[in-house]
Formats: sequence, structure tokens, C-alpha cells
Amino acid sequence: MDFNSLFWIFLIIISLQPLISQKLINSARQRMIGRIEKKRNSRVILIVHRQESIGLLGIPLVRYINMEDSEAVLRALETTELERPVDIVLHTPGGLVLAALQIARAINRRKGKVRVIVPHYAMSGGTLIALAANEIVMSPFAVLGPIDPQLGNYPAPSLVKLRNEKDINKIDDNILILADLAQKAIDQLRASVEELLSENYGPEKAKELSALLTEGRWTHDYPITADYAKTLGLKVSTTIPDEFLALMSMYPQPTRTRPNVEYLERGNEKMAKMQ
Repeated sequence: MDFNSLFWIFLIIISLQPLISQKLINSARQRMIGRIEKKRNSRVILIVHRQESIGLLGIPLVRYINMEDSEAVLRALETTELERPVDIVLHTPGGLVLAALQIARAINRRKGKVRVIVPHYAMSGGTLIALAANEIVMSPFAVLGPIDPQLGNYPAPSLVKLRNEKDINKIDDNILILADLAQKAIDQLRASVEELLSENYGPEKAKELSALLTEGRWTHDYPITADYAKTLGLKVSTTIPDEFLALMSMYPQPTRTRPNVEYLERGNEKMAKMQ
């Protein structure tokens, strides 16, 4: 075998190495998910978003909760027995309100207990999903965030405040339209959150929490720690199982794309139990 042949074989091996590594990590994650499900007798669903790179150019791609994620999570929940507990691992900066709200409502209507586990952070739409669970389990330094709606580059509460405090004749028509939409978005989201929280927290506390988290008291990226969440009245625990922290270590910053939502298919789950 001459030098040119060896050179091309070397290039092929190098080009395939990232793909092989990703396949090995995916397989290891699936095995660990199976062990966790067997140990806890629950269904484990992960919603994990990382900043990824596209192809050889390394173009950054920010991932967030979208309709594709919503479809995948709803399918996972629909194929899970209604009484079976569910553990949802969240690691996300947030995303589309519609997608997050669909997931939250599906969680809220389950008969079995739903625990949301936050190893590091679940902001915005991630917090909205967490609020629908029976219990939020956070690592001691993990954070949630406010869920006030955002319209383009503007926080909805700030647009409403501008409309209320500035002479209306000096406000651009486009801003007035945005302020009108902002008020609708706040009212709609507040009503939805109140509905999600009512069963677990009671009507009065649900109303208080929904207003607090949507009114724009903080900046949208304000970190709500586990201790602070408890003072607000949220049902938060900091006894996060070690296996979930170990599982998150299998989500390194990748160089290639992968599914945002991951769970064991029914057939794969049976195979995992047999191993």
C-alpha cells in the first residue's frame, strides 16, 4: 500500500471520528437513561439545549424550545402510562411560548407524578414547563427565570410601562401597536400560568405567583435560585439525584447536531431492562 492510499485512509478515519464519538455518547446516554428509569420506576425525558456548531465552519447555532421539541415531548408523554411517574430533565434558555405552554399543559394534566429536574438552568419557557410539575428538583446552584413575554427585542412589561407613562401623542404608532400586543401577551400568559398552578398551589397563591413572574419585576435573564424560589413559595427541592448530574455530563458541547429531546422508545426500554 503506497503513501497516497495510506493518506486517504487516514483522512477518512479522521473525518469519521466525530460521528463515531457521537454515536458512542448517544449509546451511553441511552443505557444510562434505561438504568435510571429502572431504578426510579419512572419515564425519563430530557429537554437539553446547547449552543452548537454547524459543520466544518463552526458557525454557532443557539438552540431553544421549539415546536419540534413540543411534538417530541407530547409523543413521549402519550406513549407513557398515565399513572407512571415522569422525570423531565430541563437544561434550556427558554424558547417559544406556544411550544413551552403545550408541554406544560400536557404535564399538568397527567395523573402520575411529574418531577422537573434542573441540574443547571431552565430559564423563561423552561421555567414555564417547570411550574406545571408536581415538584421542581434543582441542584443548589441551578436557576430558574422570569416568564414575562418578549416581543422581538422588547420586554412586554416595558412596552406597557412606556405606553402608560409617556404622552401617547409622542409615541410612535408602531410602538403603540406593540404595547397593545404586549398587554394581551401578558394577560394571556398570566391566565395560563394561573391555571397551571391552581391545583398544586391553590387559587390565591397561583394568582400571586403568576402575576409575580409575568409582571416584569426583574430583567428577563434574572436568575431565580433554588433558595429564592422557595421564598417565593414554589415547591422546590435541592436533593437532586446524583445519576441525573452524571447523565448531564454526557451532554458535552457538541460539534454536530443531535435531537433536542431524548427518551427511550418502548422497544428500546425493554431491551435496556434485559441488559
